Amino acid sequence: MVKVKLPDGKILEVSDGATILEAIEMIGPGLAKAALAAVIDGEMVDLSTKLTSDVDLKVITTRDEEGLELMRHSCAHVMAEAICSIWPEAKLVYGPCVRDGFYYDIDLDTPIRPEDFAKIESKMKEISKADTAFVRTQCNKADAIERVGGDKYKVDNINRANSDVLSFYAHGSNGFEDLCRGPHVPSTGKIGSFKIMSVAGAYWHGDSSEKMLQRVYGTAWANKKDLKAYITRLEEAKKRDHRVLGKQLNLFSFHDEGPGFAFLHPKGMIIWNSIINFWKEIHDKYEYAEIKTPIMLNEALWHKSGHWDNYKENMYFTTADDVNYAIKPMNCPGGCLVYNSTRHSYKEFPMRMAELGLVHRFEASGSLHGLVRVRQFTQDDAHIFCTPEQIESEVVDVINLIYDIYGAFGFEDFHVELSTKPEKHIGSDEIWDVATKSLQNALETKKMDFVINEGDGAFYGPKIDFHIEDCIGRSWQLGTIQLDFSMPQRFELSYTDKDNTEKTPVMLHRAILGSLERFMGILIEHYAGSMPPWLAPEHVRILPISEKSNDYAQKLRLTLKEAGLRSSVDNSDDKIGVKIARGHGDKLPYMLVVGPKESQDDMVNVRIRGVKENKTIKTSEFIAALKAKVDSRDLDVTLW
Repeated sequence: MVKVKLPDGKILEVSDGATILEAIEMIGPGLAKAALAAVIDGEMVDLSTKLTSDVDLKVITTRDEEGLELMRHSCAHVMAEAICSIWPEAKLVYGPCVRDGFYYDIDLDTPIRPEDFAKIESKMKEISKADTAFVRTQCNKADAIERVGGDKYKVDNINRANSDVLSFYAHGSNGFEDLCRGPHVPSTGKIGSFKIMSVAGAYWHGDSSEKMLQRVYGTAWANKKDLKAYITRLEEAKKRDHRVLGKQLNLFSFHDEGPGFAFLHPKGMIIWNSIINFWKEIHDKYEYAEIKTPIMLNEALWHKSGHWDNYKENMYFTTADDVNYAIKPMNCPGGCLVYNSTRHSYKEFPMRMAELGLVHRFEASGSLHGLVRVRQFTQDDAHIFCTPEQIESEVVDVINLIYDIYGAFGFEDFHVELSTKPEKHIGSDEIWDVATKSLQNALETKKMDFVINEGDGAFYGPKIDFHIEDCIGRSWQLGTIQLDFSMPQRFELSYTDKDNTEKTPVMLHRAILGSLERFMGILIEHYAGSMPPWLAPEHVRILPISEKSNDYAQKLRLTLKEAGLRSSVDNSDDKIGVKIARGHGDKLPYMLVVGPKESQDDMVNVRIRGVKENKTIKTSEFIAALKAKVDSRDLDVTLW
């Protein structure tokens, strides 16, 4: 008999050689029906796997994130079979999962068009309805190469595999088979509700000298309700696309003369400066000193910092006076030079140096995406120098600052990841262990939920990443806290300790908003362009009913300006209804309609975004209410 330990500590005894599914059926038929796969001793496997020794077992269903990913991977195989049955000449390349879905790269000379999606989906439904089992077989590399019959894509995948044992999965009455590591759901009937989303071009291995493949994207969810909700979220996201809103609201633009470099317009700069002014104010409160370092530093510095060996492919280079320079991709080496410009004592610690640093990083043209993926951006960086004993308290202090900053912009929901040592790194294993434990202790002190992200740390140290969630449920990675014992040693940073000996400080790299350009894009989408009053490029637009009220409108604009409020006057010849509609289209927080009566009594008729009822009040009353709203950075537009 084999002992199977469940997550609740219970022990099942099953026959030696029984399948995992048979073991789950002993727990209950409901769970067996919902089961997609299982994790035994930390490894996800098929339900058909036989149990031959004692194991710890966890059942995976669509309620688990791993279950959804597994289901999508299996759905990719079903889509591949459907495409091959419609276009028998199609050759499969590879088909991984991506966020919320999957894709398959296909070598097919016939273009797959959106009008073909229904045909593919119909065939997929037919395959799913047949509910045939996914059957795994294994062989060595030599046999696997023979099995794929000279298919160059499969041979390449086989040769790239890390294991000498390869697996294939077959399903369906036609014997469709594909090279795959697995695992898979038990049968094609378990692939959930699905939809083909799009098709795009993709080069094999991203090499533009290779043939252009067709990349077919799909999504799959546990049921029709979840699929419908996802499609609705996508439709809402399209409405909120910051690239469209940026053009519509005249906030920013991009030009062929500088691909990947954002041009901020006057209204965009108002949002930008509002973010920066708040950033400076709260950093002063948390006792950071602000610095500024050059964007171009000589090549030797980047060898010293480790970026040359670990980040060179993402950097830009130039030459001046026969000296090679790099345009900085990160601010940390410059911060080290500032630190090293004077001697330091432990009495100065913790030393918090913040920088709104302009950095440049190469991004492939195909990955550029409005403000959220650019080649030049401003990073809200900071470097904290401290003693080892101060690490935990400083990390806790940064977490408190993160809460304050995210809350000011309306982001209350976020999750946290602790990323550990990557394969490509600098520093000893002992240093990495100490650094990782310090970050973990800080998170536990704050009693924060977090997940371990194995192997995703920066090359110089482990990190904590903060992912915010916007109003339609999308996750964005923003803040990061990175602990670095290595760079201070590389730059020979030192301080005089209590015992009068020279020691090396610990260095914390820290960003909260990350790229300000990206954060601005996220804000625009989060609020669908309807910015909170304190961030709005235009607080108020004054709408005179006729030309007779233009003078009063201009006087009102100057009064608002003196109060520190941003306003404009729509003195066009359009009727008031057209002016109001234009104001709604510009997503203004407030409009003031003024006519002869308002002019005579020093009143304003206030229209508030999203509020049906308008109200006529004294000008001074409106200004006082709005100024209090803006100065307090209240996110709500209502005034009464």
